[in-house]
Amino acid sequence: MVRSSGSVGASYIEGNETLGDKDLLFRLRISRKEAKESEYWLKLLKELNENESERIYKLLIEANELRKTRSSIVNKLR
Repeated sequence: MVRSSGSVGASYIEGNETLGDKDLLFRLRISRKEAKESEYWLKLLKELNENESERIYKLLIEANELRKTRSSIVNKLR
């Protein structure tokens, strides 16, 4: 969870320091992929930690929004 969630932001920042449009698109796709992976791990955590489900649900919404934002940017750059 830590690796995938950390990579969402790191890949996005790295994309902003790109060498060109292809590199930016590549980094954004990685960021989007890592956001999807973070959603997966959060879903598992939610199932295993019912007492924290509301808190985890908020994080799921955030991960989903990050993924959608990255997808929107990727679609505009194609």
